[in-house]
Amino acid sequence: MPHTTPACPQCGLENTYPDGSNFVCPDCAFEWPQAAATGDEEAAGDGTVKDAHGNPLADGDSVILIKDLKVKGSSTVLKKGSKIKGIRLVDGHDGHNVDGKTELGPMLLKSEFLKKA
Repeated sequence: MPHTTPACPQCGLENTYPDGSNFVCPDCAFEWPQAAATGDEEAAGDGTVKDAHGNPLADGDSVILIKDLKVKGSSTVLKKGSKIKGIRLVDGHDGHNVDGKTELGPMLLKSEFLKKA
């Protein structure tokens, strides 16, 4: 039987499973929306970076976080609803394609956790 769920974008392991509208990785406990994994326009399509709702993003846009995000290597959390102004689109590794200044300093973020403000 072929493996139909994608590998975990955080740890890279393929032991993932669908749970409601999300995929879950039991190895690192990372969860991400199924819609973002099935419609991966950022990597395969025309190069347009889109937010969680499919709206195209551009340099200089303002965005809002749609969920709390743990900061890797830290115990701090970026809170849902935080606004990030003046983003830059980048070719970051592991799907981190938006660069912006947060209340915790400059960070690379994934567009699937953002919505255009």
